[in-house]
Amino acid sequence: MKSLKYIWLFCLTLATLGLVSCNDDDEASSSSPITVTQIYLEDADSDVPDRPVDFARLGQTIRIEGSGFAGLRELYINGFETYFNVAYVTNTNIIVSIDTDTPVSEADPEQRNTIRFVKGGTEYTYPFTIRAASPIITSIDNTLPMPGETVVVRGENLQETSLVTLPDGSQITDITNAPKDEDGEWFSFVMPSGVSTYGAITVTCANGTAVSPEYFNNRTCMILDFDGTGTLGYWGTEGEGSQIGETDLVDDPLNTGREKVLQIVPQRMLDAGGVAAMKSRATECWTNGDDLDDWNWMTDEISDTTLLTDVALQFDIYVPDAWGGTGQIEVCLFNNFNFGGYNSDDASDGAQCAFYIPWIVDNENVPFHTTGWQTVTIPFSEFRKYAAEIEAGDSPTFREVIDERNAATYKNFGMGFVNTNITLGDGTEFESSVFTGRIYIDNWRIVPCASEIISDFPDEEE
Repeated sequence: MKSLKYIWLFCLTLATLGLVSCNDDDEASSSSPITVTQIYLEDADSDVPDRPVDFARLGQTIRIEGSGFAGLRELYINGFETYFNVAYVTNTNIIVSIDTDTPVSEADPEQRNTIRFVKGGTEYTYPFTIRAASPIITSIDNTLPMPGETVVVRGENLQETSLVTLPDGSQITDITNAPKDEDGEWFSFVMPSGVSTYGAITVTCANGTAVSPEYFNNRTCMILDFDGTGTLGYWGTEGEGSQIGETDLVDDPLNTGREKVLQIVPQRMLDAGGVAAMKSRATECWTNGDDLDDWNWMTDEISDTTLLTDVALQFDIYVPDAWGGTGQIEVCLFNNFNFGGYNSDDASDGAQCAFYIPWIVDNENVPFHTTGWQTVTIPFSEFRKYAAEIEAGDSPTFREVIDERNAATYKNFGMGFVNTNITLGDGTEFESSVFTGRIYIDNWRIVPCASEIISDFPDEEE
C-alpha cells in the first residue's frame, strides 16, 4: 500500500509539472510577436497552385506565411471577423478563406485592406489589399457618343472607377461613380472631342481592370445611318402607308450632330391620331437590298466564324415620352416577314427576327424613356431562329447569318413598329392600346460584342 501511495504521488507531481509547462507554453505563444512574410493564393486548378500575391478577392483561399501564429484566437479581414479552422494553423502558416460577406468599399477606412491577428497577449495588423470579384462591363449606354455627351458604363464590381482609357489611348479621370445604393453597378464620363479610333475601353477601379467589347465608337459595319452610309429602301407611294421613306426622316431632335434620324412612327401618323390598337405592320423601314446588303464585306472586321453570342445589331434610340403598356419594335434579318409581332409566326423558332420591348421588365409594365441618345444592343443569338439552335446545343456563327441573308429572295434588312397584344411565356398579357409616342432611331450597325474578363495573372491567359 505504501508503494502505491508513493507511485500516485509521483504521478501527481509529473502531471502538475506538465500543466505548468503547458501553461508556460501557452503564455509564451499568446504573447510571442506575430510577423507576416508573404501571402499566397491557393488554387489547385491553377498552373501556380501556391502563388505569392499582393491582393486577394472575396471567396478565395489564401495561405499566410510568417511566424507567431500559434495561440491565434481571432482573425479580422477588413474589420470582419473571419472564421478559421485551427487544424490549418501552425506557428508559421495559416490557411483561411476570405468570407464573401467581407466588406470592401463599405469597410471602415481605418480597417480596409488589412488583416488583423489577435492572440491573448498581443495582436498585429498587416496591410493587404482585399478586392471583390473581378470587374465586368456588361453594357455601355452610348457607344457612338458625340463630344460632350455623357457615357454610362454598366457592369459589376466597378466600385471607385478612377481611370477610363479610350481606344485611342486617351485617358479620362473626371468620372462620376454610382451612389452607394448602386455601388459598383455603373459609372459615367463625358465624351471628349477628337476621338476617332474605335475599339474597347479599359477601366481601372478598386477591384482591378475591366475591358468592354470592341464596339465603342465603332462604325466600321454601319448598315444605315440615314446620312449617306447605306441606302434607305422603299417602294410604293412615299409618305403613305406603312413604308418609311426619305420624307419621313427628321432632324436630330436633340441637335447633337446626328443630322437625319428615323422616327419609327412617322409624324404624319402621330398627327392622324397615332397607331391603333391591334395594328400589325404599322410601320416598316428597310435597307435598299443593294450590294451593301451582302454582308460578306463585314468579315474584314468581324470574322465569319464568330459565334452569334459575340456579334450583335446595335442602334441608337431616343425616347422623350414615356413608352409603356403597348407597342414593340420588330427587327427582321431580311424581307420575308409580316411584322406580326411578338406572338406571331415571326416569333417562331425558325424566324430570323428579334423584338425590342424595353418597357417589359420582369414581366411587368415599366414605362421606358431616355434623357438622351442611348444604344440598344441585340446579339444575333437573341434572334428566334438562332436562339432555338443554341438551345438545341448548336453553335451558329456569323457565316450562317450572312449566307441566310444572301439566300433570301429579298435581302433588305429592316425594322418596324407593331402594336398588337403581347402574351408572355408565363401567361402575362399586355393588351394593346393607341400609341401616340415619339421614338427616334439612328445608326443601324453590326458590332462585335464578346465580353472579356481580365485575368489577375496574365501568365495564365490563353
